[in-house]
Amino acid sequence: MLLVLLGLGCFGLLTSTVFAGMVVAGARRHLRQREPGGDFAPPLSLLKPLHGAEPGLEANLATFFEQDYPDYEILFCARDAADAGLETARWVAGRYPRIAARFFTAGWDTGESKYINAKVHSMEVMAEAAAHGILVISDSDVRVTGEYLRAVASPFADPEVGAMTCLYRGVAVEGGLWARLEAVGMSVEMTAGVLVANMLEGMQFVLGPTMAVRAGCVQAMGGMGVLGDYCADDFLLGNEVFKQGRRVSLSHHVIDHMVINSSFGSSMAHQVRWMKSTRFSRPKGHFGTALTFSMPFGLLASGCAMAMGRPWLGVGLFAWAVLTRWAIAWAAGGRVVRDPSWFGLYVLYPLRDLMGFGFWAASYFSSEIVWRGKLYQLLPGGRMRAVR
Repeated sequence: MLLVLLGLGCFGLLTSTVFAGMVVAGARRHLRQREPGGDFAPPLSLLKPLHGAEPGLEANLATFFEQDYPDYEILFCARDAADAGLETARWVAGRYPRIAARFFTAGWDTGESKYINAKVHSMEVMAEAAAHGILVISDSDVRVTGEYLRAVASPFADPEVGAMTCLYRGVAVEGGLWARLEAVGMSVEMTAGVLVANMLEGMQFVLGPTMAVRAGCVQAMGGMGVLGDYCADDFLLGNEVFKQGRRVSLSHHVIDHMVINSSFGSSMAHQVRWMKSTRFSRPKGHFGTALTFSMPFGLLASGCAMAMGRPWLGVGLFAWAVLTRWAIAWAAGGRVVRDPSWFGLYVLYPLRDLMGFGFWAASYFSSEIVWRGKLYQLLPGGRMRAVR
């Protein structure tokens, strides 16, 4: 039995090593690709869905008013007029009177949303009111530099590009172990998966922190409401653009994703929900993800080797597992998204890899998720329905 388990552990180490090599190759390919040049700067409509006064919201929003960009507007939308996040947005906008800002509500003060995914309702309201032909949708928990909009706009100089997205690095706003583990998962695990997907099949999706899309592509897919029953609205939006025969561009520009889940419970719930969403949106790819993790297989192989009286073999197998994680951390987290935390990349990421396998396994135990305090069930294809 020990020999069988040792073989399973070594097989997992082999597949995860292959994946690590693919990440390194994907990172090299991404960094060698030339970014669109020139001064292409069309008018943009920046859409910001809001829900409550999240930690750091004022500082996050301020960075979008401080753009080195000639012509853009910012549209904000929340569930109701009394939303604290909307009040914060009005306050921040008042400090930058030269930037056109408009404010909307999704119009469901009664508590009932037009769609199960309430964020999509806000996106629909803003998209219909937007004045410009390129829509830049950005989450409220991200922070950007002054060059952000120029980087977002440049791929659209190519008329074949229908959408673009940005990679991001995780930043633990309030510190703490759980937030830092979640942050390094964003910087490394998320980036690694995107790099490999882009290398193998090209971008067929966008990432929630930045979803830029031509308004014409949104109209061609039937409007934002098409996304209303889905949890992974970002994946679906990019995939719909891809199906139209347009190209989805992955920018070299990297933004900061602020991790606000500082407690153990909130962090674990958020990461399991994300894994479940991926399971239902991309079931085949998600199933194969198990073979990309290294640390669980390294621990299994190492433990079996030691139990068989081969301690040095056990140490070597465990070291093999760690080295593959360091290679991914260096390539994806260090070189591509330029995460400055060496502790997160090389100390915490091997632990995060082990946790990631746990989140993957947990995604198969239930189809229910808790989102914004409400319980939903995920259905095949990624649709949601409320659980009453």
